[in-house]
Amino acid sequence: MDKLQAISTFVRAVDARSFSKAAETLSMPRSSVTTTIKNLEQHLGTVLLRRSTRNLSLTEAGERYYASCRTILAEIDRAESGLREDTLAPRGKVRADMPGVIGRAVVLPNLRDFAQRYPDIELVLGLSDRPADLIFDGIDCAIRTGELADSTLIARQLGTLTWLTCASPRYLRERGEPASVDDLAAHEAINYISNATGRPLDWRFDVNGEPVTLTMQSRFAVNETEAYLQCGIEGLGIIQLSEFVAKPYLESGRLKEVLRESRSAPVAVAILYPNRTHSSAAVKAFVEWIAEIFPR
Repeated sequence: MDKLQAISTFVRAVDARSFSKAAETLSMPRSSVTTTIKNLEQHLGTVLLRRSTRNLSLTEAGERYYASCRTILAEIDRAESGLREDTLAPRGKVRADMPGVIGRAVVLPNLRDFAQRYPDIELVLGLSDRPADLIFDGIDCAIRTGELADSTLIARQLGTLTWLTCASPRYLRERGEPASVDDLAAHEAINYISNATGRPLDWRFDVNGEPVTLTMQSRFAVNETEAYLQCGIEGLGIIQLSEFVAKPYLESGRLKEVLRESRSAPVAVAILYPNRTHSSAAVKAFVEWIAEIFPR
């Protein structure tokens, strides 16, 4: 007995509530449907269907078996659909959320490559320092930094970010350069306000191999990366920002790194997506592309 064919025939008969209608949709004789289900019941050692001249009804065992069979057939359909998608060019819409600084520094400069590689994918990018809720906002995937909260989301690490403490040459001429983390008490700091908590982010260092977290007092605080960077360039105070954001300004001389020996340990960067059994080929393609370009 072909078990898969028997299961499909059984489900079709239940859905149609008739052996005759099931036979029509399956393009097979009614007698074959009857024989297949009879053999299935003999194989299982139980009666699945109650027959009458007008209708079919499930026994208690039949109800349990029917529910299991529907699940099995749905999983097979999803598996086959996934294979079919793999043979076709990914298409559809992908909504991705990420910090603005990562979007501008990593993703946007490479978008031409993505467009050429996946011409049938429509990409909607949310670039914001305020993290979106993937489930509530209908986001397909998101890039996040730092320690991740426990959730049902799948996380794939992309790399790490190193945070630097920087100041402008103008600030250092006027206020001098801190020689140690303790010296920061005599300096001006620019605080970054977390959009998630509404509070200033802690300043993180590594002193003699031990992590140190400080709450800095400041006259100025902002909640957007570009504004934060501009405050530092204008000489309003010392700032902490990621290396790939600071790099062009360090190279041009508009910023200078201080307390280099006290850099904190790098933080992880990951792409998150919901734990869905069947993610679209377009989302998979975007996640793989991000994982490819980020280390570069």
